[in-house]
Amino acid sequence: MSESADAASATDDPAGLCERARALAENGEATEAALLFERVLALGDTPHRARAALGLAVVLDDEGDVARAREADRVAIATGDPEYGPRAAYHLALTHERAGEHDRAAPAWRTVVDFGNPAYLAPAHLALARLADDAGDADAAAGHWEAVVATADPEYGPPAAHDLAQRLLEHGEPARAQRILTAGLRLIDRDTSPYAFARLAVALGISFLDQAIGAFGAALGDPAAPADPEVGPLATELLARTLPLRGRGSEAGEVWRRGLADPGVAGQVRARLRRDFGDDDGADPADLWWEPVVEQSVSDGTLPALAGEAFGALDHMYALLAVRYADDPAERRPGETHEVLGRALRVPSDYAWGPLLHESFAERLRLAMGAPAPVRPPARPDA
Repeated sequence: MSESADAASATDDPAGLCERARALAENGEATEAALLFERVLALGDTPHRARAALGLAVVLDDEGDVARAREADRVAIATGDPEYGPRAAYHLALTHERAGEHDRAAPAWRTVVDFGNPAYLAPAHLALARLADDAGDADAAAGHWEAVVATADPEYGPPAAHDLAQRLLEHGEPARAQRILTAGLRLIDRDTSPYAFARLAVALGISFLDQAIGAFGAALGDPAAPADPEVGPLATELLARTLPLRGRGSEAGEVWRRGLADPGVAGQVRARLRRDFGDDDGADPADLWWEPVVEQSVSDGTLPALAGEAFGALDHMYALLAVRYADDPAERRPGETHEVLGRALRVPSDYAWGPLLHESFAERLRLAMGAPAPVRPPARPDA
C-alpha cells in the first residue's frame, strides 16, 4: 500500500474520527466536530455509526439546530446499538421535553425503555410516570414508578417512591404506600442525603397516620349504631385527635359529636374530650356558662380562635378602662367612669359567647341585689 493510501486510510478510520470530533467539541469547535461526525456517517454501516450520530446530535443541539439534531438521534436509534441507541433516544426525549412537546417525548422515553439498558431505565420510567400522572392515567403512572423503585437506583428510586406513595395515600392505600416508601428509604444513604431521607420518612409517618385513621374508624363502625361501650370512647378520642393531623378537623368535630350523642358512651367521651381542661375545684361544669363554649371549641378544633377572642375582648376592655386614668385625675369629668365602664361591658357583644356572658352578668347582678328571679330574659348590659 502506498504512503498516500495509508494516510487516506488513517483519515477515514471511524474510531479516530470520532475521537478527534469529541476533542474538538469539548474545545468549543462545534462546526469542525460536526463535519467529522458527518464523515463517519458517510462511511455507511460501521460499528461507530451510532456513536457518530449521537455525537452529531449533541453538537447540533448545542448549536441550536434542534431539527437536525433530532434527525441524527433517529439515525443512532435505528442502528439498534445497545449503548448509543438508548442514549440517543434519551437525548431525543429531552429535546421534546424542553420544547414542552410531552406527547412526542413519551414515545422517545418508551424507546429508551425498550432498549433495556439498565443505565437508562430508571430516568426513562420516571419521566413516563410523570407524563402519565399529568395525563390522569393513574395505573400507568403507578406501573412506571414501581419500575423505577425496582431498579434500586439511588438517584431516581427515592423520588419515584415518594411520588407513588403520595398517589397511593390520596387513593386510600396506606399499606401499599408503606411498602413503597420502605423500599425507597433503603436506597438512601442517610449521611449523604439527609433531606431525601427525611422527606420519605415523613411520608412514611403520614401513611401510618392514615392507616390508624382507617383502623379507628372501623372500630367505631356504623355511625347509626351505638358504639362499643368498652372501646368506643377510646376509639372516638383517638380518631378525633388524629384526624386534624391530616387536615381533617371538620371530620374530627363530627366524631366528637357522635360520641357525645351516644347515651351509652357520652359520659366517657366527655371525660376524654375534657382531658386537658384542668382542675375546676369540684365545680359542676353545668354551672359555668363558658364550659359548653370551651367543649364546643375543642370538639370543633377552634380552641385557639376562642382563646384569641377572649384575650382580644379583655385587651379591648382593659384599654377602654385604662386610657381614661392615664391622664391627670384632676381632669376627669363627672360621670366619665360610668361611661367608660359601660363601653367596656359592651365589648363582648360581637362574640358568639357574648350573650352567655351577658346572661351571667345579669344573674350575678340580680343575686347581689337580692332581686327576685326575672320573669323575662335578663337585659343585656349593653342594651
